[in-house]
Amino acid sequence: MPAYRAIGDHHPLVGHRRLLILGGLWRARTSLTQCPSIGPIPNMSKIKAVCVYCGSSPGHDVAYVEAGERLGRALATSGLTLIYGGGTHGVLGAVARGTLNNGGKVGAIIPRFLTNWETTTDAIKMFEDLTITDTMHERKLRMFERSDAFVALPGGIGTVEEIVEIMTWAQLGQHRKPIVLLNIKGFWAPMMAMLDHIRSAGFLHRDHLLQPIIVDRADDVIPAIVAAAANDRASEHGVSSIIDKM
Repeated sequence: MPAYRAIGDHHPLVGHRRLLILGGLWRARTSLTQCPSIGPIPNMSKIKAVCVYCGSSPGHDVAYVEAGERLGRALATSGLTLIYGGGTHGVLGAVARGTLNNGGKVGAIIPRFLTNWETTTDAIKMFEDLTITDTMHERKLRMFERSDAFVALPGGIGTVEEIVEIMTWAQLGQHRKPIVLLNIKGFWAPMMAMLDHIRSAGFLHRDHLLQPIIVDRADDVIPAIVAAAANDRASEHGVSSIIDKM
């Protein structure tokens, strides 16, 4: 089986879907029947906060920053809290601006040593909900604990490491929170191919627990999360005592 899944069975917020095969991997594309600014989502008791991983640089294509801003706006208009790494530059800053400028809530979590790298001490004063940690490990753990779903936008090695860790915990059965890769201009296609290669080589065990959702547009992220949550009402938050030791 491929290591990817469709958005799920029909959901009123998702509308019509097409499944495409790209390089032997399934990915989901959503054709929305409603505007992404859908307002607070009904029946969202399980999904209240979404963790977003992305680059602290803007990248070489304006589409990356634009996608960050659109996702932030969609989170705000849907009544979902953004949990993210606290940066104010690059794609990170775009997601935060898109959320705050549309009246949304942001939980910023950043290690002390990055406060003058991914942001500035003055810039982070904009966040009412700000956590400054001593280590990267503490930052990642707090982001995990506060989030009900995870989204990765384009970014660097740190972004890759963060979303792979979340996928690892899912494969180990420590959580069943939705994982979405926002595949702007095919950014995540190499990772999709790598995961398929790992699986075909016999090293991706329990891959039924590792099924990140692939979407091409920022507008499709929240409907994908909603559908995944609706299809997995038995979702668990993981065993924190085990995750703490990882």
